[in-house]
Amino acid sequence: MIEKIGSDRKSQVEEKPITVEGKEARSDYTERNRLVLQYLPLVKAIAIRIHDNLPVNVNLDDLIGEGIMGLLDATQKYDQGKKVPFGFYAKYRIQGAILDSLRQLDWASRDMRRQRKQIDNAVEKLTVKLQENPSEAEVAEELGISLKELHQKILHVPTSPIMSASTYGGAPEDSDAPDYPSSSSEQPDAIFANEQLRSKLAEAMKTLAPRYQTVLTHYYHDEMTMREIGNILGTNESRVSQLHKVALVKLYEALRNLGVTSFKDFDLEPHKITKFSQPRKI
Repeated sequence: MIEKIGSDRKSQVEEKPITVEGKEARSDYTERNRLVLQYLPLVKAIAIRIHDNLPVNVNLDDLIGEGIMGLLDATQKYDQGKKVPFGFYAKYRIQGAILDSLRQLDWASRDMRRQRKQIDNAVEKLTVKLQENPSEAEVAEELGISLKELHQKILHVPTSPIMSASTYGGAPEDSDAPDYPSSSSEQPDAIFANEQLRSKLAEAMKTLAPRYQTVLTHYYHDEMTMREIGNILGTNESRVSQLHKVALVKLYEALRNLGVTSFKDFDLEPHKITKFSQPRKI
């Protein structure tokens, strides 16, 4: 009886016709993927052009990642009824996404520079006044903030001269204070963001077909070449390169569906993304 019911259900599922809406949705998804792959070179070209006019510390891969987000956004919002060529619209969205990310980065950098300057000025003023390195408490008092607030500022301004407790003079109790993280990746907010990204990546990676997972894992995590991956998959280097491009697009789209709109939120470079595909065990 159980087998018969199961069989009936299976036949019902198999006999269920594909609706017009379902066909259209599938066709739309296929078309969007085709457009993304077709215009990936445009993303790189725009990113390189913008990168050429930026300071050397700005990472090109970051710009490409933001550009891909803009391209995905373009495929979803493009309206054929307006009779605007997709390439023109995509260029606008790609460039806009990259420039928006740079504006956000600039605002953050300006705020950090402003805070660092405030702390530097306070330390310099107190050093002249006291003829010795000031303590944390003295710097906080000079700035008119609490010691806790000073600690928060220091965490976000890693190049401040009062970064390390060893630079302080003053009260003995200050001498045993721990050093603050010198790397942005070691800061509590960045660590938390990285944990969030690992969780999102784990979810996103699970949505990919096994062959795409294999390519991304071997290329980024195991740092294998395209040729080495091809030997494992039994295919040539050119095919692996193609799979890699498709896998990245699908990964970006999966992350977007999970609410990730910018890699700046996670303080990680897109080209390192699959190194964090599994949540870290705590």
